[in-house]
Amino acid sequence: GRKGKALRHIILLVDQSGSMAGSVVYAAVFGAVLASLRSVRTSLIAFDTAVADLSEHLHDPVELLFATQLGGGTDIGKALGYAQTLVQTPQDTLLVLISDLYEGGNRAEMLKKMHAITQSGVNMVALLALSDEGAPGYDHENAVALAALGIPAFACTPPLFPELMAAALARQNLHRWASAAGISTANRPKENSADV
Repeated sequence: GRKGKALRHIILLVDQSGSMAGSVVYAAVFGAVLASLRSVRTSLIAFDTAVADLSEHLHDPVELLFATQLGGGTDIGKALGYAQTLVQTPQDTLLVLISDLYEGGNRAEMLKKMHAITQSGVNMVALLALSDEGAPGYDHENAVALAALGIPAFACTPPLFPELMAAALARQNLHRWASAAGISTANRPKENSADV
C-alpha cells in the first residue's frame, strides 16, 4: 500500500460449522485488521448451509464475532457462488477459503465453482484451519481435488497468517512458501505445476 499499488480485494470465506470454531475467531480478528488497511478491500463471508455477508461488521471484531453462529451443516458450493458475485477484478482478488473441506452440499458443483473462480484469474487458497492447534481433520479427497485445480490447501497458525497473505497477494508459489515456513501442505501439485 505504501508504494501506491492498485487496490486489492481480499475475500475471507469462513466455514462456521462447529469444528471450525477457533478458525472463525482468528478469521474475525484478521478480517478486522485487513479492513483497516486502505490499500485493501476486505469482505468476510461466514457460511454453513446458509451464507452471511458480515463485511459491514469488520470495523468491530467483537460485533463480528457476535454475528457468527457456530454449528450447522456445510455448503461450500453455495458460499463460493456468493463469493463469485463479489469479484469485480479477478486479477486483483484473493479468495481465502477457511474450511475443513467437508462438503455437505453438491461436491461436483463445489469443484465446478472452484474451477470457474480460478480460471477467471482469482488467486485462491484453502486454509484447513487458522489456529494454534495441530494438524486438523479435513476431507483428504477434496484436498487432492483442489490440488488438481492449482489451489493449495494447508493449515496456518495465526503468527504466519500475515506472511501468508503477503505471499498470496504477491502471487508467490504457496506450496514453496509453506515448505519454507515449515508447513505441510495437504495437497501437492504435480511436478510441472505452474506457480500459484
